[in-house]
Amino acid sequence: MVLTPQVLEKDGEKQFVVLPYEQFREVQEVLEDFEDLKALRAAKDADRDEPTVPLAEVKRELGL
Repeated sequence: MVLTPQVLEKDGEKQFVVLPYEQFREVQEVLEDFEDLKALRAAKDADRDEPTVPLAEVKRELGL
């Protein structure tokens, strides 16, 4: 991802960053993906000690 930000200053201090809309959407999508990944990892950690059932057993129970 290549960003071309424009930094706006006020009284000699950096105040705002302006991005082209498409670049903003790219950044937004990456951040959403990151938030989804964090939620997935948290859910996996929460279920770490839960009992599991092997796939072969599930298939057998379903008659597959």
